[in-house]
Amino acid sequence: MNKVGDRLPLVNICKPWPYCVSVFFRLVFLMGLLIHTIRNYLTRKLDIVAYLTAENIALRQQLIELKRNQNRPSLKERDRVFWKVLSNVWPSWRDSLVIVQATTVIRWHRRAFSFYWRHKSGGGKPGRPRLGSDVKSIVLKLATANPLWGAARIHGELLKLGVEISERSVSGIIKRNNPKLPSQTWKVYIENHMTDMVAVDFLVVPTIRIKMLFVFVVLSHDRRKVIHFNVTANPSAQWTAQQITEAFPCDGAA
Repeated sequence: MNKVGDRLPLVNICKPWPYCVSVFFRLVFLMGLLIHTIRNYLTRKLDIVAYLTAENIALRQQLIELKRNQNRPSLKERDRVFWKVLSNVWPSWRDSLVIVQATTVIRWHRRAFSFYWRHKSGGGKPGRPRLGSDVKSIVLKLATANPLWGAARIHGELLKLGVEISERSVSGIIKRNNPKLPSQTWKVYIENHMTDMVAVDFLVVPTIRIKMLFVFVVLSHDRRKVIHFNVTANPSAQWTAQQITEAFPCDGAA
């Protein structure tokens, strides 16, 4: 027997190690649960504060504008910029809009979009420059003197002479000045080959961030059915060829 004051063996006062590990993991789980609850609570509070702050700024700006103008408010450019920026960063901006309609703000944004791309393109007169009368006369002389030459041959001869012109322009000059007998119309051609033809086109969709998205669409003529479509921000020849392959997987379109 142990005497009074003697130390008890370590085996008698310590719990087995599996029990200690179990307690440790329980404490870690409770701490993680507590941290997760606190984080969710703070996130909801911050969202409410951010919403109220944005709404307060919007209402204050409108009150200042109403005090500035007794009758119908005359908005300045800085006011338009304020609402265009606020509509991009605050989803609930329509709820606090009083002095103007929401469609007006959207129209301002579209005007800014048009101004941005017009300024980026550099302005200037659109389209290609007109061809001179001397170039047209040369094309017609070559076509008259060589009736078996096509637009491709005449285009090559003009390039040898140093005349910068496209083959399509040469073909247009010849067709406009040498009318032929009328053939079947485009409508008749479409009706005859309706089931074997599709329409392929790119659509341009502007985004709220003043970017451009290109939508590739393949439409069947006979049933007006969309066969295939895809969206990209950077179209290329390889990407377009891949879309044709995906639209007609069994026809060997690649």
